[in-house]
Amino acid sequence: MKVMLVNGSPHKDGCVNRALEEVARTLEEEGVEAEIFWIGNKPVGGCVACGGCAKLGRCVHDDAVNEFAAKAADADGFIFGGAVHYAHAAGSLLGFMDRLFYSGFGKKHAHQPAAAVTSARRAGTTAALDDIQKFFTISQMPIVSSRYWNNVHGTSAAEVEQDVEGLLTMRILGRNMAWMLKCIEAGRAAGIEAPVTETGPSTNFIH
Repeated sequence: MKVMLVNGSPHKDGCVNRALEEVARTLEEEGVEAEIFWIGNKPVGGCVACGGCAKLGRCVHDDAVNEFAAKAADADGFIFGGAVHYAHAAGSLLGFMDRLFYSGFGKKHAHQPAAAVTSARRAGTTAALDDIQKFFTISQMPIVSSRYWNNVHGTSAAEVEQDVEGLLTMRILGRNMAWMLKCIEAGRAAGIEAPVTETGPSTNFIH
């Protein structure tokens, strides 16, 4: 079993990474492989609605989005971490996720568990969590929770070290993710497969 963790902060070794490290370490202790993927510190543009991904099976802009999608192909669970900018997840992460999910990631990984992690100096973490989690709910990806909202506080990795409750929340998140993955594996071994998605018309407010 493997979990891919996405560091969507512009700082490779900052607060978000420190939180993800705590989750990753706990996953490894539970026998689950964990890998942290950093999206980088260059601006990541959002989806331009060109429709090219429907033909190619990947985003037409070949950057970190396609790199991650390839790495994630054999993963069993996902955690997306983002810094908070103006009470929402950092724009680069949202652009990254827009293009990733529009290009088929959600369909490929439906029914695989996912979680969001956020970091802020003080406030805005729960609003940012909501930003990220919406990608999962529309993709039939069960959301993994902890005993509190999945966030840490601080302006540096060193300050996150002082957020002992935040790090505890990350460890519980890691154990809960490992538990859910093991439950899915046990269910599959017992002959319980993921539900077949019902298909139907797509409607809008005009007709």
